[in-house]
Amino acid sequence: MKNSILILLAGVLFFSCNSKPESFTLNGKLRGEMTDGTRVFLKKIGENNQPMEVDTATTTNGEFTFTGKSDIPELHYIFVEQLPGYTAVILENGEIQFSAQRDSMGFADISGTFQNDAFADYMEQSREISMQAQSIQQDMKAASGEAALALQDEMKELQEEYKTFELDYVKGHPNALISALVLDRALATKAVELEEAEVIYNTLSEEIKSSKPGKQILEGIEKLKVSEAAGKNSSIGAKAPEFSGPSPDGTELALKDVMGKVTLIDFWAGWCRPCRAENPNIVAVYNKYHDKGLNVLGVSLDRTDEAWKKAIAEDGLVWNHISNIAYFDDKIAKLYNVDAIPAAFLLDENGIIVAKNLRGPALEAKVAELLN
Repeated sequence: MKNSILILLAGVLFFSCNSKPESFTLNGKLRGEMTDGTRVFLKKIGENNQPMEVDTATTTNGEFTFTGKSDIPELHYIFVEQLPGYTAVILENGEIQFSAQRDSMGFADISGTFQNDAFADYMEQSREISMQAQSIQQDMKAASGEAALALQDEMKELQEEYKTFELDYVKGHPNALISALVLDRALATKAVELEEAEVIYNTLSEEIKSSKPGKQILEGIEKLKVSEAAGKNSSIGAKAPEFSGPSPDGTELALKDVMGKVTLIDFWAGWCRPCRAENPNIVAVYNKYHDKGLNVLGVSLDRTDEAWKKAIAEDGLVWNHISNIAYFDDKIAKLYNVDAIPAAFLLDENGIIVAKNLRGPALEAKVAELLN
């Protein structure tokens, strides 16, 4: 009988140690004078990067509670009715403790679960470096001469230190959601090279890879790979990638169909003022050198068929044109790594890119050089 009890107790202990919470409880406490019934909003970032309300609670003696289930850790925000600021919190199953002074929402204490403890740890170390930066900035306002130059160097060193701190933190915390958030931002701001970002991403836990920022990192890596490949394909000295698209009359027109001794691929749009300002120069160069072998192919990133055709007529663009009416989602623009217009590629008779983004007199000079 005694052995049976011991086995039963061992089983209970084993189950208790290995079971994971299946829901979360967020217990909040706001210090300072609070009116009972004050609304507290739990929000997250939804579509179009706009905050969307997830849940609402009300205060009693400054306390409030949110409950629910979070299969994957996700960043949320706590807003309090009529109070400035907000607090970031990571929702994950378990018991989360939140405490803040009513006038200092941005400095709340959040603890109780692994993700929030890691988040708090990161924020504490990050604030230490930020405070050093603020101190240097204050000193720079009053400094001049060599002292100012020395402070500028000190700030640059601190910026590098912060970059190193962030990447080291990510590498050391592969199970933390904050690591994915930091890496996602570093990738978007080009604070980390693509190859290093991919290596670090592969060290993240499967749970973090499945999170929203984890998925964004992978998406960003894939986009950068495509962009880098397109950049190589459209670099000077490369063979211009072949493409085709709908012409104004609806027929399909390919680059190979309009190649001349010299060919200008001009990415533009009717809504683009710098493009429209450059069009008279392209018209003048085309009129002067077309009979000698210059051809132009306009690739429009317009949003509507009507705007595209209207701009062609207004600017007197008598050369060939194509457009998928897809704005910057245009597949030809992506093929040539075009993320801003005007953008232009000048090809020789073999289809080799010999120059990029020439405007004004520089365009005419290069065309003349190639044709004379």
